[in-house]
Amino acid sequence: MKDSDLKTLIVIPARLASTRLPRKLLLNETGKTLLEHTFAAARCSQLADEVIVAADDREIYEAVTAFGGNVEMTASTHQSGTDRAAEVSARHRQFDIVVNVQGDEPEIPGAAIDMAIQMLVDDPQAVVATLATPIHSRQQLDDSSCVKVVMDARQRAMYFSRSPIPCPKVWDDRLLNSQPATFFQHIGLYAYRRDFLEQYSSLKRSPLEEIESLEQLRILQAGETISVGVIAHPVVGIDTAKDYELFVSRQKNC
Repeated sequence: MKDSDLKTLIVIPARLASTRLPRKLLLNETGKTLLEHTFAAARCSQLADEVIVAADDREIYEAVTAFGGNVEMTASTHQSGTDRAAEVSARHRQFDIVVNVQGDEPEIPGAAIDMAIQMLVDDPQAVVATLATPIHSRQQLDDSSCVKVVMDARQRAMYFSRSPIPCPKVWDDRLLNSQPATFFQHIGLYAYRRDFLEQYSSLKRSPLEEIESLEQLRILQAGETISVGVIAHPVVGIDTAKDYELFVSRQKNC
C-alpha cells in the first residue's frame, strides 16, 4: 500500500551484449527468459506504479513484448544502464521517482525495491537512495570487486570504496559479527528523483570516481545526498554460466 503521493517508475535497462555470459538476458532454461524473471520480480514492488524495460536491441524488445511486458527502445550509444534509464525517464515526466533495477537480478525482492523508494520518501534531501547489506566474511571485505559503503547516523552514505571501510588500525575478528554491523556491502540498486536522474549524466566524472571507478562517488563529490537502506542478505546477480546454473536449480526446487 502506497503511503505517498510520489509516483514511481521502475526501469530495467536491458543490454543484449554481455561479456562473461553471452546473451544472458535471453537465456530460458526455466521456461522463461532471465529478463522475464527480473520483470516479474520488479512487479512485486508494492510502491512502484509501472515497470518498463529499456531495450538496446530489437531482439530484447521483441522478447519483452512476447511475455507481455512494457518495453521501450533506447539509443544503442548509451554508456551505462543509468543513461538508458534517464532516456526512458525523460519520456515519462509524470513520475517523481525512477528506480534502476539491473536486468540480471531475477531474484531481487520487491521489498528491497520498496525500501529504496521509501528512503527517498522519508528523506526529502536525498536525491538518490540505494541499498547495502552486512559483510561477515574477511575475504569479501578484502575483495576489491565488493564495493563497501559507510553511512552516517541518518543512513546517508559518507563514502563508497573498493577498499575495506572503515579500516581497523588493529584487526579483530569480532568486528565481522558485531551488532550493529561494522562493514557493509553496497548493492547496486538505485532509486533516483527523476529531475536529478536527468541531470546526472551531465555531471562530469569526479576525481574520486576516476580513482575508485565507482560512479556513485560522482554524486557524493558533487555535494548531493545518497540515502542507504540496509537489507539482511545480498541480491544475487547472474554474471557467469555457474551463476545461471545455480539460479535454474533454485527455480526447479521452488
